[in-house]
Amino acid sequence: MKIFLTGMMGTGKSYWAQQVADAHEMDWIDLDAQVEKETSMTIKEIFATDGEAYFRDKEKEVLHALATFSNMVIATGGGTPCFHDNIKWMNEHGITIWIDEKVEVLADRLKKEKEQRPLIKNLTDEELLHFLSIKLAERSKFYAQSQYHLQADKISAHSFAEIIQQHA
Repeated sequence: MKIFLTGMMGTGKSYWAQQVADAHEMDWIDLDAQVEKETSMTIKEIFATDGEAYFRDKEKEVLHALATFSNMVIATGGGTPCFHDNIKWMNEHGITIWIDEKVEVLADRLKKEKEQRPLIKNLTDEELLHFLSIKLAERSKFYAQSQYHLQADKISAHSFAEIIQQHA
């Protein structure tokens, strides 16, 4: 079983991937961290050096390489489902779960992490809120193609256990 966690940056995908993996004796991977490992560059460096298009191509390549793995939870990048038909591919190769969070909560969390995130590093706090609102509006149609939709403020370990039980 493969579980792909989708949603905006800052929703807690990596946190929940680790929690779910630990609770269900699965492996977990952060897709962005895997891209960094494979390129020997940070996401920030990839964006600065090679641009977003290169990053998205590399992201797809790393994602598709996971096809041979099983018993894994994958925390995808915020944009992963939105490019190269990745959401379709993930739906065909595992369980997809959209973790949905309010834009205001995301903005508050991400204010502290702007420097590490190329898409938001140069934004003021006000611009960040506007940017996240626009991105969520653009990306929601892709996230909504996930097989499950969980509201971040209502998630518990039990939420994931119920989904896993349905697919056991």
